[in-house]
Amino acid sequence: MKILGIETSCDETACSVVEDGVKVLSNVIASQVELHAATGGVVPEVAAREHILKVVPVIERALAEAGGEWGDIDAIAVTKGPGLISSLIIGTCNASAISYVMDKPVIPVHHIVGHVYANALDAGSADGLEFPSLVLTVSGGHNEIILMRGYHDFVILGETRDDAAGEAFDKVARILDLGYPGGPVISKVAIDGDREAFKLPRSYLEAGSLDFSFSGLKTAVLNEVKRYVRENNPDKEFGNYSQIGKLLPDKFKADLAASFQEAVCDVLSDKLIQAYLNLQEEGTHAKEIHLAGGVSANSRLREVMTAKIAKLGAHVSDDAPVIAPLLRFPKSLEYCTDNAAMIAGAAYFVSDSGKRLEKAPSNIAPTTNFDLF
Repeated sequence: MKILGIETSCDETACSVVEDGVKVLSNVIASQVELHAATGGVVPEVAAREHILKVVPVIERALAEAGGEWGDIDAIAVTKGPGLISSLIIGTCNASAISYVMDKPVIPVHHIVGHVYANALDAGSADGLEFPSLVLTVSGGHNEIILMRGYHDFVILGETRDDAAGEAFDKVARILDLGYPGGPVISKVAIDGDREAFKLPRSYLEAGSLDFSFSGLKTAVLNEVKRYVRENNPDKEFGNYSQIGKLLPDKFKADLAASFQEAVCDVLSDKLIQAYLNLQEEGTHAKEIHLAGGVSANSRLREVMTAKIAKLGAHVSDDAPVIAPLLRFPKSLEYCTDNAAMIAGAAYFVSDSGKRLEKAPSNIAPTTNFDLF
């Protein structure tokens, strides 16, 4: 079964053709990174106008690269939300139009669910994943810990309360005048930094909580920057982040970036391990742990998670040794960031391997609702 997926939730115009949920036949992404770098972040209406220009050529290219025609496509998948409503409208309108003109069923896909299924693209077959699995989604607008009991059986264990990790990366990069997007540039700069140079807070919230909060960490970084500027430029006044960031030496930026990144990785990994151990106590052994979303591309997060999961296998209970779960994250970085392959792949599983597809074309309305169900 071949599904053509369309993704326009933010600033990537993407289209992909995926067969049977896992075999990627094409995956075309038109990035707007350079366009939004000038403003240090995504301007919604600018993103929407760019989608209008790019969406049809991207769809045509994806279909051509897949070596097929519209007659070979069984269904259309599209991101229905959450995201920037003006961007989502472009994708859903195009998907709905194709649905009517080509007489194809259309499958709406939740953006976060798409990220969850990204790891299935690397698995090689529809039966490639083992359940139950724990999934940590880490992206610009959301963090969730999800117990995945089957291909379409989710339980949310923890979620974002304020700033998500990806958003914090972007804001901190802007404070340090490092550029946009924040995740890749902070990861690069942090390589030369001291992770222990700054004692930044780790917000674990109330005891036992699996929710996330990174607003305080972002503020702590800003306070460190202001403190440095006040001490070294006592006679100057500054009105915005970019002016302050330009006064910071490279060593200071590297150390603060490394310390910030370490604080984020500590909280994400500790919460995920806590969720795993909680399930163990309840009698549920998660066979796999998945990282998904844009921040799952962060090499330090992958390194920290690999080390902490390996330690799980070193613990021995009274009855038998604990077998460490398998850690999965997308091998291809293009499956970490927003892409249409994950949307087309997810549609296959969301529709129960195509068995629940509606034959009649339909109109899909976008939504900003973050609820998975």
